[in-house]
Amino acid sequence: MDSKILDAKEISIFMLDGTLTGIKTAEVKGNIEQAIFIPRKKLKEVEPLGLKEAKYYGIYFLFGKDEAIGKSKAYIGQSNECLKRVKQHDNPKEDYWTEAIIIISKTQSFQNTEISYLEELAIAEAAAANRFELTNTKTPNKNKNAVSKTSEPTLKRHFEIIKILLPTLGHYPLFESINKTNSNDILICKRKEVNAEGEYLDDGFVVFKGSKAAKQLATTSNSSIKNLREFLIKQNVLVDKGNILEFKEDYKFNTPSSAATQVFGSSANGWTEWKDKDGKTLDELKRK
Repeated sequence: MDSKILDAKEISIFMLDGTLTGIKTAEVKGNIEQAIFIPRKKLKEVEPLGLKEAKYYGIYFLFGKDEAIGKSKAYIGQSNECLKRVKQHDNPKEDYWTEAIIIISKTQSFQNTEISYLEELAIAEAAAANRFELTNTKTPNKNKNAVSKTSEPTLKRHFEIIKILLPTLGHYPLFESINKTNSNDILICKRKEVNAEGEYLDDGFVVFKGSKAAKQLATTSNSSIKNLREFLIKQNVLVDKGNILEFKEDYKFNTPSSAATQVFGSSANGWTEWKDKDGKTLDELKRK
């Protein structure tokens, strides 16, 4: 990210219904981008509040979680009338999402080509970061070649502001990649042949690629543990390596205990099982 963009920014947040968890907008002073946060249960309240910007051309994000496996999920789309399109996602088949964030231009300067470019860039960076499971069934049409060389830098600046606004309206590190090479807080969890490394994050706990996990689950494992194990194997996150399973990629769990449980194959307290190189538990480290 451009260091100039990160220099002291004044962000204005307006709570339209007067509550912290309700409908609200955010914008960076001096910029045209506006983010609109809408809880799914309050979709019908947007128009009565007079928030006409929600109907502008823009891109939108849907955030939620698959409760069966505890996996954070997101969808990225675009529309020439964002609120209307978001409402179309409000159906039983898409029951995972609970919050929507719409990004528009206050000056209505985003047109089809620009929005397609931003949507494509958002999907590509979110997929590369792998913090959320994207529910997009297909990638957008390739429109980068339709963007002129002179407008591309401006669009990238718009995107950097979007990356600032999303966390402002709820901690959504959608574009922040996590991996062992850029971690300064590696934690270890091991027993016999099981040996895993990970990191505690603001939004969960990541187990790093190459970590070893028990092949069999304890017979006392509950359905949520079993469902998550089945998901990890089906998605090729955990691969068979003989008498153990290995993480083929970095994977973010919702909690340290959920991560430790999958590593050990049985219920475990991640706050005491994950330790730093000096043997201090995660619980001890967080109490500092």
